[in-house]
Amino acid sequence: MSGFNTLAVHAGQSKDPHTGAVIPPIYQTSTFIQDGINVLRAGHEYSRGSNPTRNGFEEQLAALEHGAAGYSFASGIAAEDALLRAVLQPGDHIVLGADGYGGTNRLISQLHSKWGITSSAVDITNLDAVRTALRPNTALLWLETPSNPLLGIADVAGWAALAREAGALLVVDNTFATPYLQRPLEFGAHAVVHSTTKYIGGHSDVLGGAVIVADHEHRGQSLAQAVSFQQFAGGAVSGPQDSYLAARGLKTLGLRMARHCASANTIAHWLDSHEDVARVYYPGLESHPGHELAARQQRDFGGIVSLQLADEAAARAFAESMHYFQLSVSLGGVESLVCYPREMTHASLIGTPLEVPANLVRLSVGIEEVEDLLGDLERGLSAAARASQGQRVAVHA
Repeated sequence: MSGFNTLAVHAGQSKDPHTGAVIPPIYQTSTFIQDGINVLRAGHEYSRGSNPTRNGFEEQLAALEHGAAGYSFASGIAAEDALLRAVLQPGDHIVLGADGYGGTNRLISQLHSKWGITSSAVDITNLDAVRTALRPNTALLWLETPSNPLLGIADVAGWAALAREAGALLVVDNTFATPYLQRPLEFGAHAVVHSTTKYIGGHSDVLGGAVIVADHEHRGQSLAQAVSFQQFAGGAVSGPQDSYLAARGLKTLGLRMARHCASANTIAHWLDSHEDVARVYYPGLESHPGHELAARQQRDFGGIVSLQLADEAAARAFAESMHYFQLSVSLGGVESLVCYPREMTHASLIGTPLEVPANLVRLSVGIEEVEDLLGDLERGLSAAARASQGQRVAVHA
């Protein structure tokens, strides 16, 4: 099989046979002419069902994840929703990682719960806790590793073994790692989901999501058939322009991830030695409890770094005081971003046992010069120290 970067450039990206254009055209069309009633040209009828631009991107995704088939959606949440609808039925139970994207938890606990779906949240690093959470009606295990925002590392093969024992499916959100760093299907997962808005698109200019499935039978049909039907019947597909932008981003994923990882590693070690930082979460640190597992399971340690500061005031000041690390809810772009997860990406968890610490911030390390980013972080930490000191003075006044 060809190498990662070769597949990223060529899989699903056939040159235009009519003009010889190196880049496949964007098929910006809603419908396709038929040569007779239901006599379709190249199998295309209506862009909700298939579109050459989207189909090429889906082939690209499947090749890089080593999956049987890939499906592209209008957003990451749309992809997750389609997969859940495709494989679950009322009365099913989900084992869900406790540390994960707040939108996923909201989707399952507030929307799918209305249709008789229940869920239990578990520590993703504790396989005994996962086993204990299993029920006779458990149909799905949902895992995000590295997790968002605490960067926990789970044993994907261990989760897959428990899923097999329970007769359940294992889904892995691979958004943080991307197929460049980790391919969960090779560890026994049945499906992978992505917010392609993040590292796959890579330039903060496209919204999208994806599901990639293994060759697996579920409730009398293949996973590919189940997701394909839900994509068509539910209709939350990505448009041709978004598919094109995501496919273009995917071609440089390997190059960008190498840079993200290298800079994040430098930054994590720098933060870990800084007196104003209470704790750093990054799998590349030898002190991280999942370091050895991540080293075995991933090509590198990723581009996300989370850290805890002295208190909430320090975290807020840090997040709001930098220049290159811009305040935003997203991640995975070429530019560096900082997020205050408690009230931004994970606000729906406030007041629950899963709420994010008030002194936590999350960094998405971009591809800028790392020296410039370190200077920016120093400015942020200085602002954090001043805010924390002011908070202490106010408390004692």
